[in-house]
Amino acid sequence: MDTSSPAVFVNAELLPLYVGRKVRAVVQVIGLDGGVVTGKSVDEQQLIINGCSSSVPVMNYMEVIGIADGNQSIRAEILTDFGNTFDTHSYNQLCLLANGEFKGLFL
Repeated sequence: MDTSSPAVFVNAELLPLYVGRKVRAVVQVIGLDGGVVTGKSVDEQQLIINGCSSSVPVMNYMEVIGIADGNQSIRAEILTDFGNTFDTHSYNQLCLLANGEFKGLFL
């Protein structure tokens, strides 16, 4: 496992803090258009995922690891299909913990 460039756990609210850096987010796919996915983040906001080379079915959840290239967009490097059920509340809490009180444990 490569630990030299960790991906920060983010939701849509936290994404603007990491523009230009490697991030990790989970979205529910709500639209596909070529290599662009429109997704709903775990905090119920819209994110755009660019550079998607594989298709994840609409309404499935996917984890994306990539570079935050805007306040609401990520340039994908790695995609993982998590299927059609996922605990978004717990993941959102993880994002908040990983960027708050317990940040030192995650970076």
